[in-house]
Amino acid sequence: MGDVLAGIHATWELESDALVIRFERGIRTPRLFQALRERRVPYEALASATLAPGRRGTVVLHAVPRPGADPLMEAAAGQLKEACDPYRLALPADREELAAHWRDELASLVPADPADRLDTGFLVAAPQGPLSFKAYDGKATFDGSSEVSFRWSSTMATSEKWKTGDQSFRIRELSGVEWRTPDSSGGFLRLLPRGGAPRADRPDHDPASVVFGLGYGPVHDSLPFAAAVLSAIRAKDRTPVPAGARGAAHGDPGAVAERIRHLGELHQAGLVTDEEFAAKKTELLAEL
Repeated sequence: MGDVLAGIHATWELESDALVIRFERGIRTPRLFQALRERRVPYEALASATLAPGRRGTVVLHAVPRPGADPLMEAAAGQLKEACDPYRLALPADREELAAHWRDELASLVPADPADRLDTGFLVAAPQGPLSFKAYDGKATFDGSSEVSFRWSSTMATSEKWKTGDQSFRIRELSGVEWRTPDSSGGFLRLLPRGGAPRADRPDHDPASVVFGLGYGPVHDSLPFAAAVLSAIRAKDRTPVPAGARGAAHGDPGAVAERIRHLGELHQAGLVTDEEFAAKKTELLAEL
């Protein structure tokens, strides 16, 4: 295909299997876009395409992602400002006819009934970085695959966090990430442990959280970080079963029983939540 559309702050290209978004670099480009640089979005990760009037003599082309397809949007949970939404492309209003053509073209490439691949992980790759950032009360670091660590600030961390000491969290011990934008008061990043272990209500007292502040944990640093951690958690949760093993297990009571037994061991070890255990057990029993 190779069709290219240059807009304000980004360029879109239609490839055979994906929409490729390349973000410009410049003082007026949102810093989140500069951090993302480029995103490859498979067409099956999209729900639709829309076109609407924008601000100050522009029109906005919007590639609407499917819920659960992109770890960045999953972590953002609707908190991004429109100007920082990487799926929105602003163009001058006099290019509305061209934008409408792109909307229709993109909509035709979105599968009407896409295969459900979300069970195997996110459809859009997590941002490559940054893998560390400075929060108000400490520094957060992610090794990219297996461990997140928090190192507390000697002047900003609360006594509750100092008492627990610096923290390290294995990805396999986590069930998710909660991110609250630093663009409003009370922003933080919280790691959610498996098993619903009790935790402090206030993020500044919770050793599984770092809190944001003026100049600390900005969106372009903390949100890609949260997305990368969330993607790693999903990857651990969705370790694929070899095709041969799936075929052998299907309909074989002994093989299904063995998989349920193994699932129970993971559940007892706290590596699978009650909800995940029940759902997967039901799925396995359905194979009989």
